[in-house]
Amino acid sequence: MNKQKRYYFNYIDSCNMCGSKTDTHKILGKRLNASQGKSPNNKIGITTTIVKCTNCGLIYSNPQPVPFDIQDHYGVPPESYWKENYFTISNSYFQGEIERLKKLIDFKDGMKSLDIGAGLGKQMNALTKAGFNAYGFEPSKQFHERAISKMAIDPDKLKLGMIEEVEYAENYFDFISFGAVLEHLYNPSDSILKAMKWLKPNGIIHIEVPSSNWLIGKIINLFYKLKGIGYVGNLSPMHEPFHLYEFELKSFEEHAKRHNYELAFHEYYVCQTFMPKIADYILKPYMSWTNTGMQLCVWLRKR
Repeated sequence: MNKQKRYYFNYIDSCNMCGSKTDTHKILGKRLNASQGKSPNNKIGITTTIVKCTNCGLIYSNPQPVPFDIQDHYGVPPESYWKENYFTISNSYFQGEIERLKKLIDFKDGMKSLDIGAGLGKQMNALTKAGFNAYGFEPSKQFHERAISKMAIDPDKLKLGMIEEVEYAENYFDFISFGAVLEHLYNPSDSILKAMKWLKPNGIIHIEVPSSNWLIGKIINLFYKLKGIGYVGNLSPMHEPFHLYEFELKSFEEHAKRHNYELAFHEYYVCQTFMPKIADYILKPYMSWTNTGMQLCVWLRKR
């Protein structure tokens, strides 16, 4: 682990998604730059303040810690994240999303797709098999190299760089995906708008993000509140997995109003609960029924 990460701290004066002023936003508590456990107040580290937008529900840190070098966060070998079997692709990988996509667009073989934060290129491979002409880009040098060397991704179709750095022609892609990516980006609003420029009219952007209404997150925060320690479990801006934002559906609804696109579809995924397995028999159905699962998935259509 790199013990010499360097940050500057950027103060936020307006909500990134809806534009409301941050002086009206609710302070939730403090977040440590490490896994917190049951007693974060007994751990040494740096904290930042976690805030929730009172208009659209976006959760973010203020000030926002930004590393001097992004590779301090993501410049690690993929093997340190996943076991060797992660480099294989199951036949079901991304198939549910592809089925949903083909209901939202008039699919034709050879349509162009772009995977933002392509990782090892698994989604690119799945989309290629489904008939898309798949492109992507990835900010991690190690992931980019593994995608080419171990997943046989065409290097001409996979760029190395961050969204702030890469460029594509306007109105070029039929489908763009931010799968588990937007929560890692320092300016999600600008990232969506840049992708919209690359997207053809009536094209679709797919986004999966952590939900700010996740039931387990609320249970964790209640636990800390009852202990009277002033911490929350939201986000992880200075440690893995480096989440900078949590979103409500209203975050995208307000952003769509401001920038003239539409929400074509949305759904919530329950995912893991990280609670005792016996509790899952109650928690998972309840989270599914109340839309309080871990992940929010939205599909945006360019007008």
